[in-house]
Amino acid sequence: MLRIFKQNYPIRNIFFISVEGLAMFVSVLLATRILYGPELFLQDTYLTFKAFLISFVFLLCLYYNDLYDFKIVNTFTELGVRLLQALGVATIFLAGVYYLFPEIIIGEGIFILTVLIVIVMIVSWRLLYSVILKYGWFDHKILLLGSGKLAQGIYSEITQKRDCGYRISAVVTDKNGQFSLLDGSKPEVMSAIGDCELSTLVKELNVDKIVVAIKERRGSFPTRELLDCRVAGIDIIEGNSFNEMLTGKLSVKDINPAWLIFSEGFKKPLVRRMIKRVEDILFSIILLILFCPVILLTALIIKLDSKGPVLYSQERVGRRKQPYMIHKFRSMVTDAEGATGPVWANQNDSRITRVGKFIRKWRVDEIPQLWNVLKGEMSFIGPRPEREFFIGKLEEIIPYYKERFTVKPGLTGWAQVCYGYGDSIEDAMEKLNYDLFYIKNYSIFMDFFIIIRTVKTVLFGVGAR
Repeated sequence: MLRIFKQNYPIRNIFFISVEGLAMFVSVLLATRILYGPELFLQDTYLTFKAFLISFVFLLCLYYNDLYDFKIVNTFTELGVRLLQALGVATIFLAGVYYLFPEIIIGEGIFILTVLIVIVMIVSWRLLYSVILKYGWFDHKILLLGSGKLAQGIYSEITQKRDCGYRISAVVTDKNGQFSLLDGSKPEVMSAIGDCELSTLVKELNVDKIVVAIKERRGSFPTRELLDCRVAGIDIIEGNSFNEMLTGKLSVKDINPAWLIFSEGFKKPLVRRMIKRVEDILFSIILLILFCPVILLTALIIKLDSKGPVLYSQERVGRRKQPYMIHKFRSMVTDAEGATGPVWANQNDSRITRVGKFIRKWRVDEIPQLWNVLKGEMSFIGPRPEREFFIGKLEEIIPYYKERFTVKPGLTGWAQVCYGYGDSIEDAMEKLNYDLFYIKNYSIFMDFFIIIRTVKTVLFGVGAR
């Protein structure tokens, strides 16, 4: 397992993407060699760079077209359609690059042959990889200890995510528990604690890791059995910690204050905060300059579309619960909450204007918040700001909700790219799970990854209302 942003990524998955990138790189070299022989292959000093550029653009387009999400690409028909779409977009993008930098143009024949070779290589490699996933080769074998909602959630995540790198060899229930999933399916329940020797079971099944997802640990907790397994070299991990690494979120319903107190994370060193502030200033200035034409055009069409001001300002709560005014392009009718009072926007909300539907889908309405980022009231990355009216209610219902206010609110965030928009208490709780993960595991590299995911979210207009 390779640990990135506090999540475990199977080395097998990293190897899978690396092989595809290498296959694309080799395809360019192979196409050049086939068409022009060793002369051009050896004489073209830019050939390596050209091959790297094509490989990088191809990989990027495959990622943005969800070709690395095996929940979506679950059939070869889907793979074929999405692969052709991705390569088509990559071709258009590279055409633009070649127009601007003609000295790095690769021959038309070489490019066409490269695309054909890439298709053959990727389809062949993915056929082999699907066999690896089907039979669970190189998966880490897990014994899941517990029967509550946390154990059910871990079981569901592992069984639904084909490439997570884990396989549940057995489930051992607690003494009074009964393991059953919401969909009615059940894994093979081996035994209740006390009726089996964990060390013997682990040895028989060749288990690599025991995940302890027992919420009630008084009385029947198998301390002696787990200690025997740990001394024997078996990796034992607490359920919430494993769930955090597996899903990229916390579970506020299951964690307790002691777990938060003794777990790693929540570090905010001065240097890191300074770097983040410099990033916020640079990003906001650059984007405000680049978006000047978009800002002017949006202001014009909002004015033509409906009566009212171009900008909509509203008080939000920031870091340390300090109030500030947030600015957005108006996407709803004037005085939208006059009759209802403060409410979340919902699907097909009648208050949203015609232009508003478009600018909300493509996140254009959020552009004025770059001014809040520049002023230091917000950060580019962080939990989305909420209104005080909702905060009071959410703090009463959702555990640890006030921890969101230990960092600046963000223009985008981990919850936004992983979950999207929410309009209910349940949605707010799920988004908090992701926000707490970000606050706990924040790093500059994680911010960079969120930006890449945000670009994908904006390009496809996912999660807006």
